[in-house]
Amino acid sequence: MKAIEIVSVPVTDPQKSKAFYLKMGLELVVEAPFSDTQTWIQLRFPEGSTCITLVNWFPQMPAGCLTGMTIATDDIDADISRLNKNGIATGEIDVTPWGKFSAITDPDGNVWNLHQMD
Repeated sequence: MKAIEIVSVPVTDPQKSKAFYLKMGLELVVEAPFSDTQTWIQLRFPEGSTCITLVNWFPQMPAGCLTGMTIATDDIDADISRLNKNGIATGEIDVTPWGKFSAITDPDGNVWNLHQMD
């Protein structure tokens, strides 16, 4: 085993969520149908190796249940400014002994945390 490759993000509308994550700065890796009703949408940060896929086919993963995922940043203030300019709300910066954090909530309520080590 080497690393986490793909994280499934439960959403209601994959196309709406894809637009949100593209505004966040992710890039599209794959978008392809895999059944008559489902489309595989896989995205990643330009400098990252871990991908996300937007899912709505796991009954045990209702849209909005993902929380606690952390996104590394070297400059949380610059990233918050860019996200806000792109229409994405961010939480207040929480300063802790293990770094600075700011929450981002996607259209379905999935919560991500920006994290800058000091």
